[in-house]
Amino acid sequence: MTGDQVAKRLKWSASKLSRIENAHTIPRPVEIRKLLALYDVEGSYADDLLALAREAAGKGWWETFSSTLPPEYAALIGMEAEAQSALSWEPLIVPGLLQTGDYAREVTNGYLERIDPVPPSETQRRVEARLARQQVLIRDNPLRLSAVLDQSVLQRRFGNPNVMRSQIKRLIELSECDNISLRILPLDGRHPIGTGAFALLQFGDVHDMTYQDVVYIENLTGGRYVEEEDEVFRYRRAFDRLSDLSLDEQKSREMLVAARDTWL
Repeated sequence: MTGDQVAKRLKWSASKLSRIENAHTIPRPVEIRKLLALYDVEGSYADDLLALAREAAGKGWWETFSSTLPPEYAALIGMEAEAQSALSWEPLIVPGLLQTGDYAREVTNGYLERIDPVPPSETQRRVEARLARQQVLIRDNPLRLSAVLDQSVLQRRFGNPNVMRSQIKRLIELSECDNISLRILPLDGRHPIGTGAFALLQFGDVHDMTYQDVVYIENLTGGRYVEEEDEVFRYRRAFDRLSDLSLDEQKSREMLVAARDTWL
């Protein structure tokens, strides 16, 4: 059936069906049931789709920040909520999932004040959204995060020394969590790649459906996603190489402690 035929059979507008199919709106369970009936979908598969619809309706807290967040960033938050694990390489700043509120505010202010000026209230909303993202690390069945930071991240100042000291203290605390692996790539070691920051989100099976892993790459004006399997594979290989050449978790923790003590 064409989209127009489906819309006519369900007595919907064609634009309503299009918005659902292009993920511009979340369909209600009653609407899913109508589609399932029209497409003759029954049994456990229908139950799984209805379960997904109910979950989707309850996972959009970030939509309250939609007027503040760039669309690509909002999409990233949504995918983090669904992902089972993430690999993060960061050569410039502490990854957002590991930032303190003060550090996040300094990073956000540094960009918004000089590149894209906005009212202070919007800056605060962005910081709130960033901190809310971090709930994925402490939820039931938390996100498993493996992060590699360049050593220069620990030396690059955002805010005053107290902000940096508190941020590195936070990294030390998080490095003790069972679901977080934090490694430092030393400046005097080998640097295998010259790429910028990226995060690779890994998904398992959800209701017997397999989701493709996705790479998120942030730039000055927004972000982009890499979903092609061969490209995602190359990013996975790059992260593995970065991890192999980094300090192990214990030595990384020792470097964090030493870096914290330099910010007095």
